[in-house]
Amino acid sequence: MKIIYNKIIPFGRRFYAINLCGVLFAKGPCDRRMLNHERIHTAQIKELAYIGFYIWYVLEWLVRLLVRRGDTFKAYRDISFEREAYANEGDYGYLRQRRRYSFLRYLRR
Repeated sequence: MKIIYNKIIPFGRRFYAINLCGVLFAKGPCDRRMLNHERIHTAQIKELAYIGFYIWYVLEWLVRLLVRRGDTFKAYRDISFEREAYANEGDYGYLRQRRRYSFLRYLRR
């Protein structure tokens, strides 16, 4: 995974890194756990042929934003892609045994 360190992307104070098409943009050094989190996103991105991931991500965030009554951060944390990545970021062998489309298990609460 290519990592680009910069002070601009991702936007906002709450976010430290963002994975865009398998390239990680980070505001500073990334630990092993964060890199694993972003590698899980890379697997998700590839499964949905890149553009499908981003379309799904935005649509799911909008739906969750309505459910969370405008709380943007909670809506973000409830996205199935994020829930899978956060749940498994500490399991460094997860990607070796992960089944395709595993994020679907995280759609329901």
